[in-house]
Amino acid sequence: MRLGVIDIGSNTVHLLVMDAREGARPVPQASHKTVVRLMRYVQPDGAISAEGVEALCRAVQDAADVGREHDVEGFMALATSAVREARNGSAVLARLEKCAGVPIEVLDGPEEARLTFLAARRWYGWGAGRLLLLDIGGGSLEIATGLDETPEVALSVPLGAGRMTREFLPDDPPRPEDAERLRRHVRQVLDDAVGPVRDAPTPDHAVATSKTFRSLARLAGLPRQVLGTGERWRMRQDHLADWQPRLAKLSSVDRTVLPGIGANRALQIVAGAVVAEEAMRALGVEEVEICPWALREGAILQFLDRL
Repeated sequence: MRLGVIDIGSNTVHLLVMDAREGARPVPQASHKTVVRLMRYVQPDGAISAEGVEALCRAVQDAADVGREHDVEGFMALATSAVREARNGSAVLARLEKCAGVPIEVLDGPEEARLTFLAARRWYGWGAGRLLLLDIGGGSLEIATGLDETPEVALSVPLGAGRMTREFLPDDPPRPEDAERLRRHVRQVLDDAVGPVRDAPTPDHAVATSKTFRSLARLAGLPRQVLGTGERWRMRQDHLADWQPRLAKLSSVDRTVLPGIGANRALQIVAGAVVAEEAMRALGVEEVEICPWALREGAILQFLDRL
């Protein structure tokens, strides 16, 4: 079966087309991404502006059209923090469903964390033992931990890289006092939120997903060759702590010359680095390995499980 997943996130609308069948590993066939940066369209009252709705509609319609060009037999469309938190979220959702021609499921934060955790568990297998998962999106940070395919703890906190950039780092490059204010805020939110994760048994393996973590790992981390699977990236907390102040001294344009930092992430990578470092610190994680599967793969795996 050829399936398409449209992920409507805070930064991008991303279509992933995969050939999938029960008991087999999903095989990617096509990918299509449109950068929207939805957080810039959120108005002071919390609603998404008319301009933002139009940008989302174009991106969602383009994703659906590309999926149909690849003979997708079934679509899943998922919306995450930016749409679920918008004051006019219901109206935006109805408009997007009309543009896409497919129903859209709005995931709550814990469900987003659970699906991403499922993807990581399937990728690493039972041999990885107890997993701890970190995922930084544009609007939120997801954390999950557990021994099985369903995590024992699944959290979502409003610490996405796009949200933190908009709220705390208005200048480019950011002022040192703003970066420090952001760090204090992230530390306070995490200290209040992650108690259930700290109280869970110690993980055997800590993994991270999302474009933010992948970009940071290519900059501050180390590749490790794994037989039959190519490069796997890992990143230590001390490497990240060393790079974060350097990133903050550069403009977003200057950051794009660094390895792993593309133009689409350059503006919010400083906030992403602060959130990543503080999340690792709060949970006592010295090193994470970057998992190539995330929310979209988790949604497909769950769909196959339910057939």
